[in-house]
Amino acid sequence: MKAISIILVSFLTLFATAPNKTVSNVDSKRFAGTWYSLYSIPTMFDKGSRQTTTHYTLNKDGYYDVVTTCIKNDKGDIRTVKSKIFRVDGTTDGQMKAQFIWPIKVDYWVIDLASDYSWVVVGHPNHRFLFIMSRKPEMDKSLHDELVAKCKAMGYPVENLVSQQFPGAR
Repeated sequence: MKAISIILVSFLTLFATAPNKTVSNVDSKRFAGTWYSLYSIPTMFDKGSRQTTTHYTLNKDGYYDVVTTCIKNDKGDIRTVKSKIFRVDGTTDGQMKAQFIWPIKVDYWVIDLASDYSWVVVGHPNHRFLFIMSRKPEMDKSLHDELVAKCKAMGYPVENLVSQQFPGAR
């Protein structure tokens, strides 16, 4: 199995150029809940944060109320940010928009998603950010390597990925 994973990662990294696009379907109810942001190409707001968790609550109007919590500095100060995630009108795929300040919305694309919703990869059409998230604060190394290889094939600068430093994670 390990040999197959290495071959797959090598193939994806060296020979494939995958389009940067969203997954074809995201079940709104299954996507809701808590996600651990394990690795990211951070935005200017995320730089220096660690142990980031994000809780998505699907409200009656069909968008998510989002609460993101992280440790922001060496003193261990906790930072909490509220935002909203909206689906692009008329879609059921991974095209979403994040809103931190009204009325500005930023593309928030679900580009890969486990069939059991145990992990998700969120990106941007212009490769501006990338988040590899899981329902648990850790991820199997072979899965991590496979996801990173897929993101690299989509054109993301994966050399800029940083760990969110969850205790016990690699």
